[in-house]
Amino acid sequence: MSTPAPSPPAPCAGLDPRLRLAASGLLVALILLCLAWELVFAPLRPGGSWLVLKAIPLLAPLRGVLRGRVYTYQWAAMLALLYVMEGAVRAMSDASPVSASLAWGELLLAGGFFTCAVLYVRPAKQAARRAAKPAGRR
Repeated sequence: MSTPAPSPPAPCAGLDPRLRLAASGLLVALILLCLAWELVFAPLRPGGSWLVLKAIPLLAPLRGVLRGRVYTYQWAAMLALLYVMEGAVRAMSDASPVSASLAWGELLLAGGFFTCAVLYVRPAKQAARRAAKPAGRR
């Protein structure tokens, strides 16, 4: 007698697909902004700069974010904070108005992704916390 293949874990019922869609769109937009910023609009050197490599870490969580994996959202939210910081620093310090505007865009996109990711994960974290409580303490 063969045992049935284990089914993938059921997604948490409270996960909002709109937040997943928003977070996915914001992450893709952030990747495109980072590429366009350093290749076309305001590179540090004419013809592009090595800062375009800053888009590579954003590719790592892309698959998990698009699939709605809670664990990926958790660590990708922390990664997004690096882009929030870079956007804030460059928005305040870049002399070029084009570069400063792109930095504000990066700040908004990364902050928006962080917010959507945290709100998307919240119901799953609350459910896990409730499940971990002892039966007598509910």
